[in-house]
Amino acid sequence: MKTFGGPVLFLDRGDINTDEIIPAKYLTEITKEDLKPYILEDLKLPGFDPKGEKTKNARVIVSRANFGCGSSREHAPWVFEVNSITAVIAESFARIFRQNMFNCGMAAIELPAADLDQIFSHAGDEDATMSIDIEAGTLTMSGGGAQKTFSFEISPFDKALVLAGGWVDYADQKY
Repeated sequence: MKTFGGPVLFLDRGDINTDEIIPAKYLTEITKEDLKPYILEDLKLPGFDPKGEKTKNARVIVSRANFGCGSSREHAPWVFEVNSITAVIAESFARIFRQNMFNCGMAAIELPAADLDQIFSHAGDEDATMSIDIEAGTLTMSGGGAQKTFSFEISPFDKALVLAGGWVDYADQKY
C-alpha cells in the first residue's frame, strides 16, 4: 500500500492556480514523466525556488484556500504524481482539481484555517514532515521537536479511490 506523507513544502498563499502548478506551455508533452521538471515553475512566492531541494524532496504540499483553481486539467495532479507528491493540504480546493487528485490516487485534504495556521508555524523547521493515515482520517505534523495530530474527512468513495491508487486501479479491483 502507498505511504502518504514525508517532507513538507509550504506554499503560504491562497488561489494557487493550475497554470502556476504546471504552465500551459508544457501541456503538449507526451508523457506524465515529461512534466516532471516543470513543477510549480511559474509560482511566484518570496524565497520559493521551484528547482530547489525543498521542492525536489517534498512529498506533501501545504497551502491556503482555493488550491488548484483556474483551468481544469489533469496535468496539475499529474505533475505532483510524477514528483512523488502524495498529498496536498489546504483550506479548500477547486472542485475539479480535488477530484483529479483523488482519481490519480493522491490525497486532497481540507483543514480549517486555524489548523493550517498551526501547521504553517513549522514552515521554518528544516525537519518538517507529515505522516498521513487516510483510513483513520488523521495527519501528524512533526518538526522543531514538536508533533501535533489533526483530523480530516474524505468521503468514503474518494477515500476508496485514494486507497486503491486512483480511479483505474479502483475500477480494476471492483469491475
